[in-house]
Amino acid sequence: MISTVIFDVGNVLIDFDWEGFIHRMFPGREELIAELDAAVWGGGRWDRLDAGDDPEEVFASIIAHDPKHERELRKVFANVGDTLRKRPATPLWLKDVKSRGYRVLYLSNYSHYVMGLNPDVLDFLPLMDGGIFSCDVKLIKPDRRIYEALAEKYDLVPSECVFIDDIERNVNAARDFGYHAIQFVSLGQAQEDLNKLLEEEK
Repeated sequence: MISTVIFDVGNVLIDFDWEGFIHRMFPGREELIAELDAAVWGGGRWDRLDAGDDPEEVFASIIAHDPKHERELRKVFANVGDTLRKRPATPLWLKDVKSRGYRVLYLSNYSHYVMGLNPDVLDFLPLMDGGIFSCDVKLIKPDRRIYEALAEKYDLVPSECVFIDDIERNVNAARDFGYHAIQFVSLGQAQEDLNKLLEEEK
């Protein structure tokens, strides 16, 4: 029987639109964008920010990978909060799940730095019963230890939980830990899959 529904945040409860953001910032500069993408996302450098490392150290490592674009990279760092947008359906979804008697938690790779740039997108958090951001425990999905940390913090029985995430490797890691898991592709699909699972597990 399911007792707890665990949500990822980015691209599940809020929009994270890196592609739109970077193309708005540098329109038509495809070669530059490809180089910035490689600098920011290559080698797990940005993951260190989500893992709670010092932002200036993370930015220094990114710039060291592509020093000729330091000015552009610093512009990205200063404005990266603009990658995030609220989803109007999120409060309604959370309220619906809670109204049916389920505990609602979050488990998200998220950094204090980005949180500080755009805190308003997380205004749904008071509707939830708690959760873990990766930056607070210095672990990132799909590391098994972050799923363990959530279970320990909230005394969860994994088989009584369902986890929703947009990234396949995170979903697979949750299943390996013992959670039921759903990969978010679209809001309608995720809601349908969740409702079906909750009915099956009653």
